[in-house]
Amino acid sequence: MQVILGTKIGMTQIIGKDGVVTPVTILQAGPATVTQIKTTETDGYNAVQLGYGQGKNLSKAVSGHVKKAGEDFSPKVLKEFRIEKEPEAKAGDVLTVEQFNIGDKVTVTGISKGKGFAGTVKRHNFNEARNTHGFKGNIRKVGSIGSMYPQKVFKGKRMPGRMGHDQVTVKNLVVAYIDKENNLLGLKGAVPGPKKGIVTVEGKE
Repeated sequence: MQVILGTKIGMTQIIGKDGVVTPVTILQAGPATVTQIKTTETDGYNAVQLGYGQGKNLSKAVSGHVKKAGEDFSPKVLKEFRIEKEPEAKAGDVLTVEQFNIGDKVTVTGISKGKGFAGTVKRHNFNEARNTHGFKGNIRKVGSIGSMYPQKVFKGKRMPGRMGHDQVTVKNLVVAYIDKENNLLGLKGAVPGPKKGIVTVEGKE
């Protein structure tokens, strides 16, 4: 079972023994505490729920739910991971980066950077209108969005709107660096989200 929650620290480079420079994203991965175990017999599927970080002002419902993981445990984030086999862990166990190895392939999910309201040129890579031969007006306008019939705009039409701040999953990222003492995990390539963003890391069973 290779699952953990973490915080994105940023990107850097590591130099291998052969002199090859590898771009990596450093994550503060864990420690994450198991707050609940679900099995096929009790819930219809196998899953493990993890708590990560230090939260505050938890509701009584959440406080009571995580009490079995520790009296003073107040997580900032709770996340459930579905797994194929029945988990061997139990509530209160702490997961760290020790479950990962160099070369493992993992799937990372995070919330991408929010870019606010954006037009079609930035959001959908539309071309600008020509600004020569007497053309006057907004060269970044959308243009026609439909015909006379059926007199409506179809759903999914590429138009201006909110850009970013979406859940993004990147698969097959390779573990290139592990610091067990400081719970740091280095993944080859880029990870979605801003610095200090919460990410989930899942390995292949």
